[in-house]
Amino acid sequence: MEAEPPLYPVAGAAGPQGDEDRLGVPDGPEAPLDELVGAYPNYNEEEEERRYYRRKRLGVLKNVLAASAGGMLTYGVYLGLLQMQLILHYDETYREVKYGNMGLPDIDNKMLIGINVMPIAALLYTPVLIRFFGTKWMMFLGVGIYALFVSTNYWERYYTLVPSAVALGMAIVPLWASMGNYITRMAQKYYEYSHYKERDEQGPQQRPPRGSHAPYLLVFQAIFYSFFHLSFACAQLPMIYFLNHYLYDLNHTLYNVQSCGTNSQGILIGFNKTVLQMLPRSRNLIVVESVLMAVAFLAMLLVLGLCGAAYRPTEEIDLRSVGWGNIFQLPFKHVRDFRLRHLVPFFIYSGFEVLFACTGLALCYGVCSVGLERLPYLLVAYSLGASAASVLGLLGLWLPRQVPLVSGAGLHLLLTVSLFFWAPKPRVLQHVWILYVAAVLWGVGSALNKTGLSTLLGILYEDKERQDFIFTIYHWWQAVAIFVVYLGSSLPMKAKLAVLLLTLLVAAVSYMMMEQKLRQGVVPRQPRIPRPQHKVRGYRYLEEDNSDESDAEGECGAGGGGRRGEGGEEDAALPAGPRPGPEPAGFCRRPCPYEQAQGGDGPEEQ
Repeated sequence: MEAEPPLYPVAGAAGPQGDEDRLGVPDGPEAPLDELVGAYPNYNEEEEERRYYRRKRLGVLKNVLAASAGGMLTYGVYLGLLQMQLILHYDETYREVKYGNMGLPDIDNKMLIGINVMPIAALLYTPVLIRFFGTKWMMFLGVGIYALFVSTNYWERYYTLVPSAVALGMAIVPLWASMGNYITRMAQKYYEYSHYKERDEQGPQQRPPRGSHAPYLLVFQAIFYSFFHLSFACAQLPMIYFLNHYLYDLNHTLYNVQSCGTNSQGILIGFNKTVLQMLPRSRNLIVVESVLMAVAFLAMLLVLGLCGAAYRPTEEIDLRSVGWGNIFQLPFKHVRDFRLRHLVPFFIYSGFEVLFACTGLALCYGVCSVGLERLPYLLVAYSLGASAASVLGLLGLWLPRQVPLVSGAGLHLLLTVSLFFWAPKPRVLQHVWILYVAAVLWGVGSALNKTGLSTLLGILYEDKERQDFIFTIYHWWQAVAIFVVYLGSSLPMKAKLAVLLLTLLVAAVSYMMMEQKLRQGVVPRQPRIPRPQHKVRGYRYLEEDNSDESDAEGECGAGGGGRRGEGGEEDAALPAGPRPGPEPAGFCRRPCPYEQAQGGDGPEEQ
């Protein structure tokens, strides 16, 4: 009986062709070593390098999209919850039935004070926090504090709402400063990965040409602000799909309102104290807040899981090692730079115009005339106009960089002058299309303003050692402007429009003066960034002391038997000139292969 052939060939066994496989290469123990461990015959180093850097570029795009989506969801949840919360707490019946004499209006006032006042101190701690945690982890921490603010609305009490609002106010400037720094760093990294051959020719220590990352920065900022401005539309979803079903119509809420628009004073004087025709069930409120909490948690996961690091680990160490005192002082020292001084009015106006869109245009012109039930649709129009117009920031690829910024300022100038002479009548819907057009156009101007300013800062300040300071100053001035708007909320509308118009004119003129100085070749005065001082010596920083040496080697070095490296004190003590023969290996030093071949005297042989 013949034996059946094995189902699988035995390793090393001779096949039908003897000890050779189908390619003619001997198999088994006689196989040549080069065929097993040698280089892959079809390996193309250039192609593999190209694929590697293509994956790196895709990773950068993933980081930008994840950070943009995380910022959109975070700000959308915050605005939507705050808007719904303030409307519910405004209603007298809701306060009396749900909370009795707890003093809910006083809690809301203190909560708004915490959100608007705390960012004033942000210039003192924001750079320290960003350098301590790192850019990505500061973003994650800021998004987490926003989620904390959402979670406290499950149990609305003084000791939950007010502390969370204070924490939120402290996180506003660090979060958005780190976001701006992160997008700028991603543009610089994308340039490095796209021009890796030039970088290899120039050397890793050679900096790229100035302005080389500007095209990528324009694209990434357009993507970021397209997502960010959609947050205003996302914030209206709780109003559209939940709260609008409980609101009275405009004939009830606007019954005592006498003047709107430019003739109004304060915010919604005469607005009815009851805006809810029936109270929402607590179970439904918990469902809505749970959805908002889930979205905030999703934003945290996006930042944590999909956003890569903005700097290499050694770069993070370098940024921290300039000294915490210097990190604290450097934002103030950057005031010496005339470019920042000329841009401060634009920073302030950037805060003014966002608050005017949400309070002045939407409330004093919109809600005052067409009712509270149309507020979400006005803000959606503003959001979609701003999001679509953020793409116009790409005009900077072909036009001078002044064009988008000045165009947005010019559009806001025309709208502000027009609003100065317009007073819509309460409870009249014939002019509602004018409100929608004004909201869309204001959104277009806001998009050009935000995209232009962030791109300009990323182009003017390319050094990675100072970008977090610059974006901290930018968002701090925005926070100061928002605080000023909060203080002046009771002023007449004509006064608000006059301040807005004056700030816009000063900002435009100051910016053009800055561009004129740059064309004339005036050199800005930038503070010097101190060199990193590394207290912990690791493998990356081997200076005079060898941090990788063992205890025995350290004792030998202290005894004078070893050398500390080139340029050390021991080397200086040796006489100059050629040294005859191999240097004898001292105790505690392992002989080199040449010394071993000559019969070395290592510690094992002694």
